[in-house]
Amino acid sequence: MSSPRLLDRVREAIHVRHYSIRTEDAYVQWIRRFILFHNKRHPDSMAEKEITEFLTHLAIQKNVSASTQNQALSALLFLYQIVLGQELAWLDDVVRAKRPQRLPVVLTPTEVAQLLSMMSGVNLLMAEMLYGTGMRLMECLRLRVKDINFEYKQIIIRAGKGNKDRVTVLPDRLTSKLKEQLQHARSLHEHDLREGFGLVYLPYALAKKYPNANKEWGWQYVFPSGNRSLDPRDRVIRRHYLYEKNLQRAMKQAARKAGFFKPVSCHTLRHCFATHLLESGYDIRTIQELLGHKDVKTTQIYTHVMKKGAQGVRSPLEQLV
Repeated sequence: MSSPRLLDRVREAIHVRHYSIRTEDAYVQWIRRFILFHNKRHPDSMAEKEITEFLTHLAIQKNVSASTQNQALSALLFLYQIVLGQELAWLDDVVRAKRPQRLPVVLTPTEVAQLLSMMSGVNLLMAEMLYGTGMRLMECLRLRVKDINFEYKQIIIRAGKGNKDRVTVLPDRLTSKLKEQLQHARSLHEHDLREGFGLVYLPYALAKKYPNANKEWGWQYVFPSGNRSLDPRDRVIRRHYLYEKNLQRAMKQAARKAGFFKPVSCHTLRHCFATHLLESGYDIRTIQELLGHKDVKTTQIYTHVMKKGAQGVRSPLEQLV
């Protein structure tokens, strides 16, 4: 029996460690590009010199960002350390590109209201969720019914960035809209069940541990897709969550309609959530917990974009008579 191909081994190693399908696709793509860059040589025959050449090519010829270069490096480290099992000292000495310090784009509350007024339907609800809870886009899309608690007015975010769970606030203004969305999602789920479907993806080995859980209402997505689709991992037909680019496009269209000259994305609303809470007097540790930041230094960047001027300093020009 022939041994599995290298990229199949990479995918298998990723599955064992329960990495997301996005990470899997990204790692496989970078490893493929690395091999093609070196004229299809097997990674076993390459080492520090070839990795450095590839990363330099990305930085100089392709002019990629630091985060993109670091993602490529992470993929190659995974390949050599996990898949090929090479414990080479030079891997620990590979220098990662430094990400530049950038201040986030933040809208004023008036601008947020103007932006939301240009949206409608489920895109408006999801945008309000991003601004009202501080969730990331994919955290919102992957939200499951069981993780909304209307009584305690909170949302539990499962396996967020860094595979961490956290709790955030559920605004009162979204209660009725969310309940309507849940009714819509339930009607889709019941329709699927009647047609012999109704399965939803469960993380890790929960589908084996709880064989019927993937049909239960609590595990369904709050924002399900309008169509069923084939899961690329196990070839099972399921109803996935909404496609993220739909909301991203709707956000850009709303920003254009509102006449904003600054770049606005879904993540902008998360920045607005944090900044406006700071301006309302909430302490930075509370905001750190709501955002799920590991280090409070990450949260402190929002103190630089508050409406109090740079570093909260009042210019001496204001004091001139």
